[in-house]
Amino acid sequence: MKRKLKIHKEGHKILLVSGIVLLLLNIGLAYFFKSTLVYYIAGGVSLVIILAFASFFRIPYRNFLTGNNQIMAPADGRVVVIEEVQEQEYFGDKRIQVSIFMSPANVHVNRNPISGLVKYQKYHPGTYLVAWHPKSSEKNERNTVVIEQEDTGVEILVRQIAGKLARKIRWYLNEGDEVTQNAEMGFIKFGSRVDLFLPIGTKIEVGLKQKVKGGMTVIGTLPESDD
Repeated sequence: MKRKLKIHKEGHKILLVSGIVLLLLNIGLAYFFKSTLVYYIAGGVSLVIILAFASFFRIPYRNFLTGNNQIMAPADGRVVVIEEVQEQEYFGDKRIQVSIFMSPANVHVNRNPISGLVKYQKYHPGTYLVAWHPKSSEKNERNTVVIEQEDTGVEILVRQIAGKLARKIRWYLNEGDEVTQNAEMGFIKFGSRVDLFLPIGTKIEVGLKQKVKGGMTVIGTLPESDD
């Protein structure tokens, strides 16, 4: 039997509060106007709002892909950046940056691109430039996580970035945690952007503007070990 999608825990409180507020509002409107038409219009608008929130927090069931040399997409969305950059926060050297823009229509959970050990985690308060702005990776509210593959020593940096609409970053990882590829690493409410910083030599398997799915799209393949 195929499993159905579910609502993420980050949405439970919002859906409950929204449902109560909309119910009270509908009761108030029905009492004040005493009109069947107003009652149906208010009810229809409320239903659309609840369904929109439910869509924001949905988690569809997926058969995830795994691979020791493969870097999986940490988020649903569209690839907006693929370039070689100087990563300053942790590595201090050149890396390949791959950025995924998450629209409000995408699934918003973020996943571990590889399995390994969390070597670094830091939250940065900041501004709220639009997510596709070139400086959003450095200026916006963001959370940075570095995961090290324990058998190869390869380190991957994942950065969750808030944008104009998305101003709530949640992260579930701390330094020293052992993590599994595709398990949840965090959540960005209502979209925004996730950056990956990969070792030079990584074979990039996606193209600009390509749509990707968290845990199902291979972003890159790590070079073979010399051992």
